[in-house]
Amino acid sequence: MKRKVGYTWRLREVMAQHQIFTATELVPLLRERGIDLSASQVHRLVSGTPERLSLQVMAALCDILSCTPADLVATTAENAGVRKTATGDLPAPPANVAKLRPRAARILPDA
Repeated sequence: MKRKVGYTWRLREVMAQHQIFTATELVPLLRERGIDLSASQVHRLVSGTPERLSLQVMAALCDILSCTPADLVATTAENAGVRKTATGDLPAPPANVAKLRPRAARILPDA
């Protein structure tokens, strides 16, 4: 069975818990830990959901916010519906097919 996995990036929530409300407040804290990102890169990291993230950046964020990676990334997994493929077999017609066929209309002259 196939599984559908996903994640939620919770950096903004964890920052707010530590009274850090803007990306610009995070830039010097990252620089102190050897992570040199531009203000726009940090803004995208805070406001968006990254698809790829350096483990050094993750470690620095965890150090700044006194948290674990599990606090920053909430994962989800669920069973994905398996699509059935056609086998070429046609279903058997219902037994009462004759009753379902339309009758020819009879038109009567006006009397």
